[in-house]
Amino acid sequence: VITIPKTEETIRLERQIYSATQKMGVFGCFEVTIGWYGKERVDYITYDTKNIWRCYEIKVSVSDFRSKAHNTFCGHYNYYVMTRDLFEKVKDEIPSHIGVYVDGTSVKRAKKQELTVDIEILKNSLIRSLSRETEKIHKSENPNFVDMMNRRLNKETREKEKYRNQYWDLLTEVHEKYGANWKSG
Repeated sequence: VITIPKTEETIRLERQIYSATQKMGVFGCFEVTIGWYGKERVDYITYDTKNIWRCYEIKVSVSDFRSKAHNTFCGHYNYYVMTRDLFEKVKDEIPSHIGVYVDGTSVKRAKKQELTVDIEILKNSLIRSLSRETEKIHKSENPNFVDMMNRRLNKETREKEKYRNQYWDLLTEVHEKYGANWKSG
């Protein structure tokens, strides 16, 4: 399987839809392959405690939106996730039953559909994909890497601010002692 690196825009849209769907009783995963050895993959799927499935296809360009690549809309509710600019360009091409999220906000409601895939296949697909994500974390050399990097970033930010303040204090002291034109002579 050839993996194409995700664009920054794709990653940004993923973060937005993840944030928009994180609620108590909602479980989601990215890149869920439907069925054993399935050929269909949902960019992001959620399942909730009311047994509702939602599928999200992330689109970053007009050519991506119009591509012949299959949109895996097999949920009760199905959505495109895109930028405002892209939505304005393709809104008349979006089927009436498909919803749209723009910048993490629902701008077009999806209409409820019958599932096109057996519920057990969806559950098994979600479980396999969640297991894959857990395995990635545990196989990494340091499962706490993100926490460690966030702590390091916070420390570096505090240190930068401390040195910035020291610089301005010193510059003020130099200006007071030697005047504002101290460099020229």
